[in-house]
Amino acid sequence: MDDLERNGYRIIQNPEKFCFGMDAVLLTGFARARGSDRLLDLGTGTGIIPLLMEAKYHCAHLTGLEIQADSADMAARSVELNGLSDRIDIVTGDIKEADRLFPAASFDCVTCNPPYMIGRHGIANPEAPKAIARHEILCTFEDVARQTGKLLKPGGHFFLVHRPFRLAEIVVSLARHGLEPKRMQLVYPYVDREPNMVLLEAVRGGRARMTVEKPLIVFREPGVYMPEIREIYGY
Repeated sequence: MDDLERNGYRIIQNPEKFCFGMDAVLLTGFARARGSDRLLDLGTGTGIIPLLMEAKYHCAHLTGLEIQADSADMAARSVELNGLSDRIDIVTGDIKEADRLFPAASFDCVTCNPPYMIGRHGIANPEAPKAIARHEILCTFEDVARQTGKLLKPGGHFFLVHRPFRLAEIVVSLARHGLEPKRMQLVYPYVDREPNMVLLEAVRGGRARMTVEKPLIVFREPGVYMPEIREIYGY
């Protein structure tokens, strides 16, 4: 059980399976929402993104979709632990079938921290929770973009975190499903290193214009976060 440093919220995790990482936290720092919004998190894992988005924006309702039953169970128990059962739903299901689980155009915001790696290369156990979370074993980014395009309201916002080496493919997939990239921020581990994450916001049916925000640097020196990172974490 870990303290999320927001509203006293805590989260239940199993380190032997999969725990949330910095990418999920940075995504909630990049994303924006309103108190009236209905939000869907695709591939929610143990529910970190709905919990942090509720803490920050108090959305009208949040839903986390997760295919792995053990992770979904931990997410649901974390929701109950924090007294949020009336605000957050955890649904066990497949991203590829999300349009069968939820009505079309029923969400104001969609968030996703999807698997980054393509295929099963180098995976010892493709059924392991960590492998499923990190590699495109059960769904691809194309699946994520397709379902988001169906479930977002016109003008709705999609927030995601991914790896820069797949940026061209990501932008093409988003555009193919009516999701116009509007805002981007690159994340660098240190000021003199290459970026290792990209944060993106897309709008369903948006006009073709994108803002590139100033870079986000994680560490001032080994083990010392930059002030912006400490603020995002709530320290």
